[in-house]
Amino acid sequence: MIRTATPSDEPALHALWARCFGDAPHLPALYALDEGRHHRTFVAARHDGTLDAAVVYVPRTVRDAHGAPHRVGGIGSVATRPEARGRGLVRGLLAAATATMLTEGCAWSLLFTDTPGVYGSSGWRTFARPYADGLLADASPAASGVRDAGPADRPALVRLQAEHNARRPLTSVRTDQDWRVRVPSWYGPDLWSLVTDAPDGGPVGWLVARRAGDRVEVLEAAVAPGATDRLGDLYAALVVRARAAGAVRARSLLPVTADAERVLPRLLRADTVVRGSDTTGMYRPLLAPARSVERTLAAPGAAYWYGDSF
Repeated sequence: MIRTATPSDEPALHALWARCFGDAPHLPALYALDEGRHHRTFVAARHDGTLDAAVVYVPRTVRDAHGAPHRVGGIGSVATRPEARGRGLVRGLLAAATATMLTEGCAWSLLFTDTPGVYGSSGWRTFARPYADGLLADASPAASGVRDAGPADRPALVRLQAEHNARRPLTSVRTDQDWRVRVPSWYGPDLWSLVTDAPDGGPVGWLVARRAGDRVEVLEAAVAPGATDRLGDLYAALVVRARAAGAVRARSLLPVTADAERVLPRLLRADTVVRGSDTTGMYRPLLAPARSVERTLAAPGAAYWYGDSF
């Protein structure tokens, strides 16, 4: 039976996610962010209360191609018990989620996945996000001007990130709850969170990256207006840390802009740079015309930051 979740389902939901995703203690905390989560959670339940599958719709505010905010339905925490797969349960749950997203005024829906085939038959389409990959650049003395971010930096980073993304297409409008729970959940202590300060104090640049095998991935960055060179300093500091951790390659998922391209050689050796596209993102137009959604996804400077994951 497909239905919406109830508060009494939460232990079973947590158990389902633990079984399907392994050690993911942050999921219950992220789930609790939405006070209306139960009617936005769709489950395939047995008569004994066992949950075979679940899909969660997370309402988010996302900027369009012109920087204007719209309600978007993020699809996340999709899980199916191994023995229940192949029965079309996720398709049914996505149909229920879509009906609710339409009722609640979502312009479109967004998700990220390594299994796009699961969602294609339900109307979601892939879109590409550019990346630059290559060997790490040589270490630079400028790295000494960068430090690790700390809890006391959060108010300044909130302002810096909001200013950097004020009109940036595809970015989420972060709330205080997001900064308290969502961002720390995705940008945990196993990632590098680096800042560089203005001469009179306070961060004017921020970068988040993670180690992935022999490669380091840049997940998000924000710099104050006129401080693009500080992104180069952050890159240089990351190179030092990445090399010390045994990484030899890097990938930047930052949007392609003239300023970012100018400092990219401080992260990647110019003669090794390979351009590619990340296609884990998928979208489905709902109340907005498909053309307007596609303009947002393809807009110059568009970025969906990992710290806003569902």
